Amino acid sequence: MSGGRAILIVEDEPLIAMMLEDFLESLGHSISGTCESVEDALALVEKGGFDIAIVDVQLKDGKTVWPVADRLADAGKPFVLATGGHVEPPPQRHAGVPVLSKPYTIDAIEPALERACGG
Repeated sequence: MSGGRAILIVEDEPLIAMMLEDFLESLGHSISGTCESVEDALALVEKGGFDIAIVDVQLKDGKTVWPVADRLADAGKPFVLATGGHVEPPPQRHAGVPVLSKPYTIDAIEPALERACGG
């Protein structure tokens, strides 16, 4: 990696989001935004200003993030899917997207980001 990336986080658990933010910042990245709903995520994707997103697959409101993943893919933005045990495979369109398992470990984050960015 040649420098830190601006990262959008879609995570509905505040403590998990804060831990992920801390991990990313300690790795030299910046947080462009953190949100916890599909609607907020779609708005932030439209706004832009980030290099890559980390997207929790299942949010508390029962909604999956596939509309967000679709929008990211349409915009050509790389992303990582995060899951704490989601067992259904992603839609075929997103089958090759790197997956970051919860609980997050700092050692797993950078390789997932690199894979998403084609590295």
